[in-house]
Amino acid sequence: MPDLANRFYGNPILKPQDLRPSSPGLKIESLLNPGVFSFLEKTWLVVRVAERPEQTAGKISWPVVSDEHGIRVMELDQSDPAVDLSDPRVIRYGGQDYLTTLSHLRILCSDDGVHFREPEWPAVIAPQGDLERYGIEDCRVARIGDAYYLTFTQVSSHGVGVGLKVTRDWRSFEDRGMILPPHNKDCALFDEPVHGKYYALHRPSSPDLGGNYIWIAESEDLTHWGKHRCVAHTRGGHWDSVRIGAGAAPIRTSEGWLAIYHGADHQNRYCLGGLLLDLDQPWKVIARSEQPIMEPDAAYERTGFFGNVIFTNGHLVKGDAVTIYYGAADSVICGATLSLAEILDSLRAKRSLQR
Repeated sequence: MPDLANRFYGNPILKPQDLRPSSPGLKIESLLNPGVFSFLEKTWLVVRVAERPEQTAGKISWPVVSDEHGIRVMELDQSDPAVDLSDPRVIRYGGQDYLTTLSHLRILCSDDGVHFREPEWPAVIAPQGDLERYGIEDCRVARIGDAYYLTFTQVSSHGVGVGLKVTRDWRSFEDRGMILPPHNKDCALFDEPVHGKYYALHRPSSPDLGGNYIWIAESEDLTHWGKHRCVAHTRGGHWDSVRIGAGAAPIRTSEGWLAIYHGADHQNRYCLGGLLLDLDQPWKVIARSEQPIMEPDAAYERTGFFGNVIFTNGHLVKGDAVTIYYGAADSVICGATLSLAEILDSLRAKRSLQR
């Protein structure tokens, strides 16, 4: 099946040099995986901004959140035999894992959905406290009623979990803390209840522990979650054989809830596919993409900080058009449009309950 995406002509639409670092002494290494929402008749992104100090030859340095000084820079000799730098995203040293960058969330707006700028008010959501020592990542936004719910990844030496913030004006935020404890991430809220219950897709698993899965949970209040069910597994021999995770809020269609998700294989090649879930029982899978609906093909998707990656947390739907904003090669932000009808046609042709 061919790639179904029509990429923006001006991709990448955001590069690291387009924004200013959050603190002196830090450099923006990459922009990643934005949440997306509409507000004040504009398109908005909640972009993950990954920063680290300028690197010195023979050294590896990285920032962490510190109660005393805001941000503390740590440094090691690259020649130290106890240092493992095999993954550009992770530093392994003395039995401890660190991230090479520290991420915060930056809010940007656009009149045309292509050219983005920072709003007039302060628009940085910074990591804070013990559960965010290594940063906050990959925000997803769901509008429910008159409020916006932000689910995002909290990273620390205690593990990786899901945090929640709520806002109505994007100036003040109610912090509801960690709603799903480690190991968990890729949490996408449904933006409307189903038979009086709220639902969320999430990923309570790690590729290092036997596999990777997408689960669904339900809630009465959008804060306390239970009745967890497994929705989808990784599939050996497929494009999503090693990792899978939810994208943005599932899209309600006449045929079911369409969840656009990411998957990766043993070569760490990240693509997008679709899961079609039952409208009344959204833990039931009606169909799943056998082939990706979008895969890294453009040069800016194949080459970067971590190449061959397409990763989306956010989209806007208008009629048949699904406009997705995505991180490419863990480096830049891009946009593309897909036809809702074409995605559903591709799933209709492969109807299956296979996980």
